[in-house]
Amino acid sequence: MESVFDQVLGSLDRIFVDPWWRAGVIISGAFVIGVFLRLVVLPILNKVASRSKTKIDDKIFSRLNLTLIRVVVLEAAHLLIRDWVGDAHVEGLIDSLFLTLLVLFVGKALLDISSITFEYLSEVADKYTWIQNSTLPLFKFIFKVVLFAVQTYMIMSAWEINLTSWLASAGVMGIAVGFAAKDTLANFISGIFILVDAPYKVGQYIYIDGQTRGVVTDIGMRSTRLLTNDNVEVTVPNGVIGNSMVINETSGPSSRMRVRVNVGVAYGSDVEQVRQTLVDALVEMPYLEKDQQATVRFVAMGESSLDFQVMVWARHPAFRGKVIDGLNTRIYNALGEAGIEIPFPQRDINIRNWPAQGELPPKE
Repeated sequence: MESVFDQVLGSLDRIFVDPWWRAGVIISGAFVIGVFLRLVVLPILNKVASRSKTKIDDKIFSRLNLTLIRVVVLEAAHLLIRDWVGDAHVEGLIDSLFLTLLVLFVGKALLDISSITFEYLSEVADKYTWIQNSTLPLFKFIFKVVLFAVQTYMIMSAWEINLTSWLASAGVMGIAVGFAAKDTLANFISGIFILVDAPYKVGQYIYIDGQTRGVVTDIGMRSTRLLTNDNVEVTVPNGVIGNSMVINETSGPSSRMRVRVNVGVAYGSDVEQVRQTLVDALVEMPYLEKDQQATVRFVAMGESSLDFQVMVWARHPAFRGKVIDGLNTRIYNALGEAGIEIPFPQRDINIRNWPAQGELPPKE
């Protein structure tokens, strides 16, 4: 005699023979799982995250909400379509297609989560010194490259593509591209070292090889952009910067900058009078640090002048040009009012033989 359990199983077998019943079960199951995630699992995770001191877990869980729902809907659609298709070859193509979509959905979620994580770590750089605002683009780029490589491998495996031949071709192509784009690769590698070593940051004034000077507006993987005092943006390849001497004018403990101006006076001038005149000329001069007095040094006895050097502290490198203009103007006027002569080069010419009147000079 047939048991009750066997009767129930037989009834289920007869019911699930009908594809419409199977579709209803799949849709109902996906709906139940989605509701369970939405009303039970995710609220619990959000409640746990709300107890932490940081907001990073809240942002991560908010990204996971949509991803989990997408995965449930995607798998339900996968089962429905696969159930209605009877051909084994077509079923394999459907499996590959939905696995590709799953890899893309999960990869997008991982990319968002990594961006949130790296930005949080850069904000607390005092705890995690290995990542700073300047190195944030580098870590994001490396993660994108690794994620792209993993996704590519998984997608090619899903479509049963022979990876050996592709890797061999990629190796040959990589060598060819490396020779063709060696300058680009040099800029890229130099950009990595610039981001890691951080010789300058965005917003700082730098001087490259004594030719290009400006404030850093952007540090990219290929080049660095500077905005000069002429309001002209200059793009300098990172490879050039890596092989050049870079002077960072604002990397010290403060943004102030020392400015020097050379001054020459005539021989016979009173050295102490010149020194005091130069100091008095700079009283209440704008763009200077008020707590730093000007320094005047007698540096050399030149060919035609007594050489002095005036040193002041500008409040910021942006004021360098205005400070030099103010120094030259005030010093020139002060020396003139004090009656101190500003010399110019003079030469004495000695003529050994002067021809008599009417006599032509000898021919050489």
